[in-house]
Amino acid sequence: MTDQYYEGLGRHKAATARVRLHVSGSGDVVVNDKPVADYFPRTGDTDRLMEPLRATETEGRFDVTVKVKGGGITGQSYAVRLGIARALLKVDPDLRSVLRKGGFLTRDSRVKERKKPGLKRARKAPQYTKR
Repeated sequence: MTDQYYEGLGRHKAATARVRLHVSGSGDVVVNDKPVADYFPRTGDTDRLMEPLRATETEGRFDVTVKVKGGGITGQSYAVRLGIARALLKVDPDLRSVLRKGGFLTRDSRVKERKKPGLKRARKAPQYTKR
């Protein structure tokens, strides 16, 4: 038997998340084969990635499985949030207005700026000495 699911891809900074919403679910959230509370120990990160499900009142209707890699913990949680929102859009296109209003469909394109030659970091110049 094949389990029906909807997939969404989310990215933030260097993090990439592949999210699957399984239709016949009980609300379990698994990230990289671990329960969500184990993978994201800070409650703020867990709450953040559940926001699209709460906004659309679909929490508990789907089993969520996530494969996430790259970046840090917070960046990964934002990537998962975008992936969940995009997968929900495939489940029901009528949810677009709710997700858009909550800001869950907007990809935050800010990434780390590259270091420039002659500078210490992207913009920080070496200290000027007069003599």
